[in-house]
Amino acid sequence: MRIVMGAQNCGFGPVAELAAVSRLLAGHERVFVGDGVAASFARANPDAFDDIRPVSGAVSALLESSDHVVSAMDADLALRAVVARRPVVMVDSLFGFWRLGRPLARIRDLCEGLPRSGYAAADAHLRELSPHERIVAAHLLATDSVVQNFPGIDARLAEFAALGSGPAVHLTGAIIDHTGLPAPGAAPPEYDLLVNVGGFRNFLLDFESHNDYLLLLERRLEDLPRDWPRFRRVLVCGGPFAGRRGRTVSSAGRETTFRCLPRRELLRQVANTPAYLMAPGLTALHEALALDRLPLALHEQHYAHVFTVRRLGGTLFGRTANRFSDVVPYDDVPEEDFAGTAALVRIAGRVRTDEDLYAAFRRSFNERVERYLSLTPTQRRLGVRELQDVLGGEPVSSVVARIFRPGGRGLT
Repeated sequence: MRIVMGAQNCGFGPVAELAAVSRLLAGHERVFVGDGVAASFARANPDAFDDIRPVSGAVSALLESSDHVVSAMDADLALRAVVARRPVVMVDSLFGFWRLGRPLARIRDLCEGLPRSGYAAADAHLRELSPHERIVAAHLLATDSVVQNFPGIDARLAEFAALGSGPAVHLTGAIIDHTGLPAPGAAPPEYDLLVNVGGFRNFLLDFESHNDYLLLLERRLEDLPRDWPRFRRVLVCGGPFAGRRGRTVSSAGRETTFRCLPRRELLRQVANTPAYLMAPGLTALHEALALDRLPLALHEQHYAHVFTVRRLGGTLFGRTANRFSDVVPYDDVPEEDFAGTAALVRIAGRVRTDEDLYAAFRRSFNERVERYLSLTPTQRRLGVRELQDVLGGEPVSSVVARIFRPGGRGLT
C-alpha cells in the first residue's frame, strides 16, 4: 500500500509526530511530501520515510496513485486528498487548541457541501474559514482522526460527538517514536546541559526574520558561564543550527555547541544529559517523559506554547516553567495564534534590547534554573508521573494498527 504523508510547517512537532506514525507503517510504501521546516526534518531523518518529495504540481497525481493519506495537522494536504477521493487520517496533538469563530455545525455544513471537482474549487469553498477552522474542517472531512490527549480536549471531543457524524476519532497518548527511545543513563553524559529550541520556524518565526527570540537566547547563553560555571559543556539543538549554522564557541574553558541533530541522536542526549531545557512543545515533552526526564521549559516562542504552559500550570512542569510574563505582563498578548505569536516576538525584542528588562529576565531565568536543579530525584520522578497521568492514553501503536488493519475503515 502506498501512503502519502505530510505535516504542518510549524516547528518540528507535527513532522516528528508524522515520523512516529510512519515508523509504525514500515511495511508500506511511505512517501513524504512537503517543503520548509517539515521537509528539513524529513531529510534529517530519512529512515522514517521511503521517499521524500517537494510540494509541486505533481501532488495531485501522487495522491491519485496513493491508497491512503496521513496528515499531521496539514489541512491543505488533507483537503487535496479528499478531492482525490482518498481516505485520510488526520494526526493532531493540538486538537483542543484550535479556536473557532463560528459554530462547529456551520463548519460541518460547509464540509458537507464541499465540491470535489478539483482542489481550486474546494479551496475557494472553505475560503471563509480561518487557519484554525480549516484544520478542524480537515478533521471533519477525514476518515479517521488520531488526537493526542491533553487537558481540556474533552470539550472538543464532545462537540464532535454531538454532530452525530464525521470521522472516527481515536484518543491516544504520546504520538512519539517509542522504538527510537534509548535507555536512560545507558551512556555517560557528553554535556552538562542540553538546550532544545525545536524547529522554531512557523507561519511567522524564521531564522533571519522575526527572530528576536533566537537573538535573546544567544545573548543569554553568552552570560550562562558566568552565572552557572557548573555548565562547562553545553549542547544547543534545533532547526536554527542546521548545516552551516552549526558552530562551537569556547571561552574560559567552557564550550557551547550549536547543532541540529537527527531525532534519535537528540533523544540519546535527552536520556543522558543531566540538565535539560526545552521549548515547551508537546512532542518534545512527551519524549522527555518517555525517558523519565523532567525538563525545564524555556520561554514561549509562539502562542501555542503559552496555551500549553497555561493548561499544565497545575503540574510541577508548569509551575517551574520560564515565562515571559515573569518580566513583562501579558496584557498585550492576544488570545490568537498569529497575533499572539507576533506579540511574543515584540516582547522578546524588548527584553533583548532594554538593559533593565534583560537584567530582570536574567534574574528570573536563574531563579527558575536554580529551582529546577534543586529538585530531588523523588520530586522529579513524581513530576514525570504527574504529567504521564495527565497526558496518558491508548498507545498510538494500537490506534495505528486498528486503523490500518486489513479491511479497516477506509481500507481494502
